[in-house]
This record gives sequence, structure tokens and C-alpha cells, in this order.
Amino acid sequence: MILKLFKRTGPGTIILIIVTLVFVWISAFIRLQNHFSLYFDLEPMPLYGILSTMIGTHPLPGIIFTLFMVAFMAFLIVNLNTSLFFINTRTYLPAVIYILLSGLFPQYQLLNPAIFGAMFLMLAIRRIMDSYRVPGTAYNFFDAGILIGTGSLFYANLIWLGLLIIIGMTLLRTGNLKEIIASLIGLFAPVIITFAVYYVSGKDLNNLVSLIEYNLFRKQALYAFSRFSIVTLIFTGCAVLLSLAYLLMSMDSKKIKSRKTFSLLNWLFVFSFLMYFILPSVSVEIIWIMGIPLSYILTHYLVNIRNRVIPEIIFSGLFIFIVAIQVMYMK
Repeated sequence: MILKLFKRTGPGTIILIIVTLVFVWISAFIRLQNHFSLYFDLEPMPLYGILSTMIGTHPLPGIIFTLFMVAFMAFLIVNLNTSLFFINTRTYLPAVIYILLSGLFPQYQLLNPAIFGAMFLMLAIRRIMDSYRVPGTAYNFFDAGILIGTGSLFYANLIWLGLLIIIGMTLLRTGNLKEIIASLIGLFAPVIITFAVYYVSGKDLNNLVSLIEYNLFRKQALYAFSRFSIVTLIFTGCAVLLSLAYLLMSMDSKKIKSRKTFSLLNWLFVFSFLMYFILPSVSVEIIWIMGIPLSYILTHYLVNIRNRVIPEIIFSGLFIFIVAIQVMYMK
């Protein structure tokens, strides 16, 4: 019943999504006094440091700003499918799932660099996919590199996802040396410009090197998962595995561009998943990035599977678990 409500595409569904967004984030406003500084606030990357200074130290403006960022991300996620139409149906469901996933870890529902990294990554994915069947040299990869490089000045670990540009080039193009060089120039140009700005303004370059090193390699404190969070993650993980298996089995029946889009998203899921376990500087904030492919993978299963009982159980279960997490965090 809940899934049926969100699968519609009318104005009423948009209102329902807005209500869901506010409710999923309600604990962030109620537990306002309990917010604390996370590791990325101690030594912020340059652009994130500027933004957090402008917003101020009080958590409320940051929470409101991030809430609007989540809404914008929801729009970008729906817009990508509307433009490329790789799920084969027009639906707001990916936005709903992304909003729900944003409520998995209430302690991170505050201003943080990962949501900005996710936004730049979404724009980069769009530029990568726009290179499909572009004649001659596609400079879309340069644009994608610029976007990911700029996003890394908010969230340093986004730079590792520059690998997606090479993956996209392999999937969509025969590839040539110009495109590879252009993508690398685009990827590192924002960092080089930042060093130049530091140098011209007389700031200590060693401090910038230390800042980048801290954000990329410094081991962070482990996130303390509650028992209920573990149960929620197990349920979500089972749903993702089921949805991923269904997607992989149906890949051959899809149009070429849809297949390549899902392949790129699958690589994004794999990379972001491995980043959590391999990189000491990555914590559960990676959900802002991992939520992008998960939104599409889960939606593909929920709207295409013929069985109507299992999708309802999956979506309703995820919805109820997230609501319960928020309610428990408010106590």
C-alpha cells in the first residue's frame, strides 16, 4: 500500500515526498542541542571550510541548508532517469529511496561535505553519460573531471571516484589519448588552482598538504552502530542484494544506453562500498554517495518485478525501519 502511493507521479506524490523528507529529518531539529563536531569539521577541505565558516557554528542553519541539499539531490536523481530513461518508467521513487537512506544515520544529518561531493558526482555522471555517441573527441570527460575535482575540495575522498571517468570512457567510447589526458587535467585542475591561490595569497602550502593528507588518510573513529541500526542495515543489504541480482539478470534485455548507465552505477556502488572498508578516512557519511546507485538499483526492482508482495514488503520495511530510527533517536 505504501509503495503504491509513492509509485504515482502526480502532484500529490510530490507533496507526500516533501512530507517524508521533513519527517525523516525531524530528529535533526528536535535533537539540535546534541549535535557535535565530526572529523571533517576539525580539518575541513578548502571549499567546505569556506562554506561552514559562512554558515556559522550553530547547527540549525547547517541542518536547514543540508535539508535543501537533500531535496536538490532528490531532484537530480529523478532528473537523470527522466533524461536517460534507463529504468523504463517515469517515477519519483529513486528520490524517495535516497531521502529514506539519508535518515539511516541521524548523527550525520547535519552540514557535512559528503552531500556536496554527492551533488558534484551526480552532475559528473550526467556529463559522462552525455558523451554517448558524441562524434570525435568528447570533452564531456574533462567536464566530469572538473566536477569531481571541485567536489573533492568539499569531500576529499571523492577524488578516488575519478576512476568512474575511466570506467565511463571504457563503457561508452572506444577511447583516445586526448580524452584520457583531458579527463586527468579536469580532475586535478581544481586542486592545482587551490595550491596556486594559496601560493599567491601567501598562505602556507605545507598546511594545505597536511589538510589534504588528513582528509584522505587519517583514520577516523569507528561509527557506533546500535543493534537496531544493524538490523536495519541487514534488511537493507538483503533488499539491495535481491535487487542487484534481478538487475544483473535483466541487463541483456535492456537497450544499450540503459545497460551502460546501469553498469556505471553498479561500478559506483562497488567503489563506494569498498571505500568504506578500505579507506581509513571514510565513515558512514559515504551513504550520501552510495545512496545514488542504491536508489536506482532498488527502484528498478520495485517497479519492474512482477511479484507485487515482495516489493511492498521491501519498501514498507525500509520505510518503517527508517521512521523507527528517527523516533528512537528523538528520545
